[in-house]
Order: sequence, then structure tokens, then C-alpha cells
Amino acid sequence: MDLAFLGGAGEIGRSAVLVNNRLLLDFGLKTSTPLRYPLDADPEAVVVSHAHLDHAGAVPALLSGDARPPVHWTPPTRALSMLLARDTLKLHGNTPQCRFTETNLRRLTQVSRTHGYRESFETAGHEVTLFDAGHIPGSAHVLVDDGETRLLYTGDFHTDDQRLVAGTRARPAADVVVTESTYADTTHENRDRVEQRFVESARTAVWEGGTVVVPAFAIGRTQEMLLLCATNDIDCYVDGMGVEVTRRLRQHPEFLRDADAMGRASSNARTVTGRDGQRERIADTNTVIVTTAGMLSGGPALSYIPEIRQHPTNRVLLTGYQVEGTPGRELVDTGRLPMDGRVVPVSAQVDQYNFSAHADREGLRSFLRDYRDAETLVVHGDDCEGFADRLREDGYDADAPAVGDRVTVG
Repeated sequence: MDLAFLGGAGEIGRSAVLVNNRLLLDFGLKTSTPLRYPLDADPEAVVVSHAHLDHAGAVPALLSGDARPPVHWTPPTRALSMLLARDTLKLHGNTPQCRFTETNLRRLTQVSRTHGYRESFETAGHEVTLFDAGHIPGSAHVLVDDGETRLLYTGDFHTDDQRLVAGTRARPAADVVVTESTYADTTHENRDRVEQRFVESARTAVWEGGTVVVPAFAIGRTQEMLLLCATNDIDCYVDGMGVEVTRRLRQHPEFLRDADAMGRASSNARTVTGRDGQRERIADTNTVIVTTAGMLSGGPALSYIPEIRQHPTNRVLLTGYQVEGTPGRELVDTGRLPMDGRVVPVSAQVDQYNFSAHADREGLRSFLRDYRDAETLVVHGDDCEGFADRLREDGYDADAPAVGDRVTVG
């Protein structure tokens, strides 16, 4: 089996692996400035592991000219990837950064093929099976069999349960594993303790008369926060793309850990429309506001923080890692927020919580223990080489390819 690493190797973002020059696994964006795409590909078929921009964001660009490769994914991944594509088109459609148009999106709906977990299908000369990866609803490990070699492409995954989805239990037999390594050097804090600290902080702020802004990724993290608020009887609003994402996920209850709980969480959260100064009024209310974007790079979060930033009784509760160079990272490091071409001080209390949907060091190791005899290729991390080195020290046949590398396996 021949693998070409077109992106996401030795980096996080723009994931793309081409199998036997025929089958493409993911085709994502790196959301830098400017946007970065994988190396060019002209596959016979595409399989998308899950609906995050770094794995699915560039898929519409594959449907230019006469190219019409079928695109395979789970139903939630299809629904959410289309939503992300339309948002990308809205933000960048009139710039050279965007390599697709509305026409590409229409073509994508025509070539889309959806599959449930463990339902094998044939495409581009390969047998493919999707397994629940426990990352977000619809996320999948992708097992590819070319008749000689069985490749397991992990996509992003989590081995621990979250409120929204259960951790991965799938361990299909494979000769080769291409594994993510996002948190290979990190041990996550116990999730129950993270939740307890978050709930105590939110309740304290509201009790003291403050407003709590919770910036969160629209897909996965927003729903996790809504579930947490509902379970703990915390009054909240929900704003931004997370509103539509939640609606679409509820249309696929079989991909949720507890669809009834998600229904209750949706009922508990009041939806913000943003009309007639609504956000300004809500920002002056003793409540919790769950809103995009998770790293403060845009979205309604930047409408609320200017309104609450001057009062120490208010709080900004960040729900995940803040990448270096993002406004969220600057807020954590300096207490100041870049916005509208200036940098403003934030007196509101800023707390950070790790609600990661990725496996940590032990999660990755526990998953890979079932593949000690397989060839392991490490991707999707800030230190892929280091993780591969440590795996080799422990007896694994491991390596870390770079973008542009071609590797023969099996």
C-alpha cells in the first residue's frame, strides 16, 4: 500500500492522506492567515473522518473542473461539513484564499454518500469501514483494505467518555495505523474535576451579580457546555454557529450519547438572534452565555467581551487550548484582547478549562497498545517526531512522515 501525506504531517491542520493514488482520506484547511490547503490531489474517491475544518474544510475544492469524486462520510459529518463550507464561503468567498464556490457546494451534495458505523462499502478499489472515534458526533476511524494491507486511519479520537459522545471502543485489526498525536505530551485533568471547577466559577460569578461569557467551538464544545449547564441547572444563552450545529445534531440522535439529555440542554438554553441590541442587553444580565468562537478569532464572543471586560465580577471562561498567535492566547497571557485594530485591557476574570475531545498521552498509548505489531505512522501533532521516537523506544515500528512524503507500507 502506498501512502502520500499531502497535509497534516508534522503539523496540526490541513489533514490529507492519499492511499494508492486513488483514495483520499480527509482534505482539511489550516486556518492561518492566509488559509493553507493540502498539496494538490485528484482522487477517485474521498472519505472524511469528521466535520472539523482541519479535516473537512477543503473538500469542496476537490470538485472543480470535471472532477466528481464521491465523498463518503457519516450523516452528521456531511451535515456539519456543509455548514462549515458555507461559513468559509461567507468569510472568504470573495478573496483568493477560498478555492471553491457555491457551485462546488452544489456538486458536493450530488456526490455525497453517507454511511453508518461498521457498514462496509467499496470505493476506488478499496473496502472501507467507519468506526466510532469518540471525538464529536459522527467522527470516525477509517479502516481501508486494498486486499493486501489493512490501514487504520484514526482521525481525531478520544478514549474517554464525554457528555456528548462516548469514547472510542473500536479496535479493528490493522497492519498499519496512521494516528493523530495532538496531546501526546499532555495528561488531561480528570474531566469530573474540570466540570466541577467550571460550574463553581460560573455559579459564583452569577451569584455575585456578574455575567459569564463562555467562548466555545461551534461543533462539539458548544453542545458539551450546554449539556453541562443543563445538568447543573445553570441558566444560559447560546449564540453563534453553535445554535445551528445543535439543531442539526439533534436530527441524528443515534450519533449522540444521550439524545434526550441533548434535548433538555437545548430547551434550557435560550437562543440569541442578535437583533435590536439583544447582545448588549444580555451582556448586562446575570447569566451565562455560550458563544462562538473558541479562540476569540471572531464570532459573537467579540460582541460580548467589550461589554463585560471592565468589571472584575464578570468572567470569561475559556473552554480549551488557545493556540499561539490567537486573540484567546493573548488574553490568557497578557490580560489584553486584540480587537478592531487595537488591544484593550480586560478586567473581567479570565479562567481556562481543558474540555478537550482528543485522547491525551495515556489515551493514545492505551489505544496503540492493541497495535503493537502494526506499523505506526504519527501525524496531526506539534511533535510527531518526538512521539514516534518514544514509541520506537518502547518497541513499536513507528515513524513520523512529513508533508510531501510518500511511504510504502504493509
